[in-house]
Amino acid sequence: MERKLVLNFFGKNPSILKKFLLINFIIFSVIVLLTIFYLMAIEPNLVKKKSSDHIQIIDNTINHIERLNIKFEKNEIAKFLLSTRFLFQSLDRVQFFDNDLNLLGDTNVLDLDPRSFSKKFKVTELEIGEIEAKSKLDKGSKKIQKKNKIFKIENIILKYKTSKNFGNPFTINSKINNNYIVSTIKNVNIKGKNLGYLVISELSNEIIIAVEERKNFILRTVLAVALVIFVFSIFLNQYLLRPIKSLVDYTKSIKDKDVKTDTIGKFLKRKDEVGLLSNSLNDMTQDLYKRINIAETFSTDLTHEIRNPLASLKGASELLDTTDEPEKRSKLLKIISHDVQRIERLITDYSQMLKDEAALSREKMKKIDVISIVKSVIDDFNNDLLNSKKNIKIKLDTISDNKTKPNILGVENRVEQVLANLLDNSISFSPPNSEIKVLVKSKDKIVKLAVEDQGPGFNEKNIEKIFNRFYSNRPEKFGEHTGLGLNIVKHIIELHGGSINASNNTKGIGAKININFPEYSV
Repeated sequence: MERKLVLNFFGKNPSILKKFLLINFIIFSVIVLLTIFYLMAIEPNLVKKKSSDHIQIIDNTINHIERLNIKFEKNEIAKFLLSTRFLFQSLDRVQFFDNDLNLLGDTNVLDLDPRSFSKKFKVTELEIGEIEAKSKLDKGSKKIQKKNKIFKIENIILKYKTSKNFGNPFTINSKINNNYIVSTIKNVNIKGKNLGYLVISELSNEIIIAVEERKNFILRTVLAVALVIFVFSIFLNQYLLRPIKSLVDYTKSIKDKDVKTDTIGKFLKRKDEVGLLSNSLNDMTQDLYKRINIAETFSTDLTHEIRNPLASLKGASELLDTTDEPEKRSKLLKIISHDVQRIERLITDYSQMLKDEAALSREKMKKIDVISIVKSVIDDFNNDLLNSKKNIKIKLDTISDNKTKPNILGVENRVEQVLANLLDNSISFSPPNSEIKVLVKSKDKIVKLAVEDQGPGFNEKNIEKIFNRFYSNRPEKFGEHTGLGLNIVKHIIELHGGSINASNNTKGIGAKININFPEYSV
């Protein structure tokens, strides 16, 4: 039953809190068991120490009786007690009995001062309630009289006399009228002859006090530990486990497409690991949904762009089956070929764009020198243009308000890709023997990159559309394009924390693309 309750509480996959409580429960249980064993050992150990003192006195007393040739009778024992009172200074009562259990002497009639002795002996300890079990005495013997917490020592001596422990010290501890008394019995054996018995009794309430003090201390300690565990469990649950559960619920809501920002909103301002995790998870979620939206938009736009050439391709194919005229069939085949090539370009460019997107998200940004990159790209283009019939030259102009070269935080090959796409676009629209100017300017912690050409410029009505996906304003003479180039450029720049815009030159000749990057000065 208990096992079933434990299993129901913890389950197959217990939480961290439940595991924490289980571990602490086990530790607490072990501590309690050890404490119980310790408390059980306190009283016997203290009694043992007390009885050890008694045995020392008993041994010294028997030695004196033997040395002084004291007869074991009432008058002789009384004289001995009076003459050797120093032996019993620390004791409450010493009694002498003969073999018939007749009382021969009792220190209750003496006035003895406290004193201690120092000799160790082997001790046999028994509580009154355990005497019959531990000493295995004769079952026919009289039972100890316990009425009103009073017992006769003669009955104990009688049991001792018939027990297997006879000849060894025999210790009992008893509570009589709220007093704790330790008594030690030993037979007096001189020259191999048993003369009687010596009983030492001592009031030992300090043993009970010591035991109670230890019990109270341990109890307070156990309660304090339990309280600390309880408080820490609450703290652990409120400050750590509950936020983790909220984060788990947040991730589940992402899966269910039911994201509730308020689930982790209260953790975003925290400066500890939970706050960092919450912010990281929130940023990741936002980025994930942004990418999903981009992918969905891409798919929608691609479907829209493919639909027109597909319709044209379908119509041309149907007409091709219905006509036998060579000239008409040739024209239809050209249309089909043109549409197929357009679809192929759309798919290729779209696929490349997604690859670039994924690659950029995995690449690590670092400090890069903008002027060095721009020079490298311009040199490559100028080398290619030497063999071109258009005789176009690309010129670099740099302006900086810093002594150091302008730097940005980014991916080098992606910045090269941006400039290459812009130059390729400018070359397409530039007339022969013209010039393309590339300006790099650093001002107010902003790195500005501009590409100017001497072409026809932008249509002012459509200038805001040139960065849209699949939009192209190229004349047919410049060849077929999908309209993804400038959109890719814009996306790369935004991932670098920058911005891009287009305009016509103030002089009325040519187009100008302006890019702003945040300067990286670390």
